[in-house]
Amino acid sequence: MAEFWNPTGQLDVNVAALIDLPSGKRPRPLVWTEERVRGWQDDFEARLAAARATGKRVDVLDIYISTPRPSPVMVWTPAQTGVFLACARRHRLYALYHLVAFRGLRRGEACGLRRTDLSLSTRIASVRWQITQLGWATDQGVPQSEAGERQVALDAQTTAVIRAGRRRQEKEKAAAADAWTDSGFEFTAEDGSPLHPAAVTGQFEQLAYLGGLPPIRLHDLRHGAATLLLAAGHHRKVVQETLGLSSITIAADTYTSVLPELARQSAEDVAALVPISKITATEQTSSKPPRGKTEKKAGETEKTQVRGT
Repeated sequence: MAEFWNPTGQLDVNVAALIDLPSGKRPRPLVWTEERVRGWQDDFEARLAAARATGKRVDVLDIYISTPRPSPVMVWTPAQTGVFLACARRHRLYALYHLVAFRGLRRGEACGLRRTDLSLSTRIASVRWQITQLGWATDQGVPQSEAGERQVALDAQTTAVIRAGRRRQEKEKAAAADAWTDSGFEFTAEDGSPLHPAAVTGQFEQLAYLGGLPPIRLHDLRHGAATLLLAAGHHRKVVQETLGLSSITIAADTYTSVLPELARQSAEDVAALVPISKITATEQTSSKPPRGKTEKKAGETEKTQVRGT
């Protein structure tokens, strides 16, 4: 500090300029393409092998979560989202994850959704409360911004999923008997008490791992809902209102960057449905060519195994 000081009592340099602050830019989401999945998978397996080589107890889920990703914000393809939902289908919090995946609620908003604010007859969810995590303690309150308080339309499938979740909750209530806590929330712990946001995240990460999927944050599932809305042709204003974003520029700057990749990956997903590699030479030559055209000799198609999710 002495070299920055002169006899006049003034600093010769701007000390604030020496502080290296992180960029204020939001990280751009990236899609988990097959190439990125392979690269991440190789790194994950190497880290897992190194941990096991120490002879100590290995927390596979911790390595799965901590292995670096191409971007802090990663988005599953529609096919990968489908794999997750299929894996989570029997979990008691499936309706919550389904709601986040399709309607883009924040974690705290999903945990804080009250039964009285969700109408299955009109298929409208009114986002008015949230449960946030402060350290390990939780706090119940209104959404952080005015845009966060909103009404979210529900599709028929999501409505049916939530209705099934309510039937399951009624069975849990009957089993808990006097131990049941009537908290009034749509999604609760098995005794009816409010959900802890960290528990919701922990279950999500475990289900993603068991599904053989590359990791994303639970908040990235919300990003996936936004990109799917844009990919389906909806205007950015619809994305802003559905997700409760404070500005339409957030939707433009954050989500539109993934659309070209998402479109290419969707095309690959469609192409993968046609098992061309399984057609043999015999099948190719079994039918006669159209009249006036000569028949070409067909070679057997080489089978290659592509690792992915």
